[in-house]
Amino acid sequence: MKREILKKFNNSKLCLVCGMENELGLKARFYAMDHDEILAVCMPMEEHQSYPGRLHGGISAALLDETLGRAINLTEPDAFGVTIGLNLTYRLPVPLDREIHAVARITKNTHRIFEAEGEILLEDGRVAVEAKGRYVRMPAEKITDASPEEMGYHLYEGGDLKEFDL
Repeated sequence: MKREILKKFNNSKLCLVCGMENELGLKARFYAMDHDEILAVCMPMEEHQSYPGRLHGGISAALLDETLGRAINLTEPDAFGVTIGLNLTYRLPVPLDREIHAVARITKNTHRIFEAEGEILLEDGRVAVEAKGRYVRMPAEKITDASPEEMGYHLYEGGDLKEFDL
């Protein structure tokens, strides 16, 4: 099913998951999709492996944690999610030699805490890894002393999508 991409989100400079200037990072790009879901897209490197040809489970966890935590940006663009709990189920190996897609959505949203769920999808649509997480909503200035400029937090060029086949 074709899904419409509504918006591209900011990245940072050095984050392991979204840092565009982190030589060993995933350089994941994030997009708002229709149906109130967020999409993460990245291309893993050999340095992200566990067994040869397989993405390390901790890297899968980091990608899903970031994607679930960013799902709040679908309705609250200036909010950040700080992880208070994350549960994963690994169903299938995630290959290293192709682009990875993670999708997430908010399942519960209260004044201070939100919950989200998501998955890493293989090319054929099968779910490789599932995640459920709980996050505290916080503004950036309560998380770090670094300014958005110091973090390199802005829209980076490239990787623009118009639609995604889910």
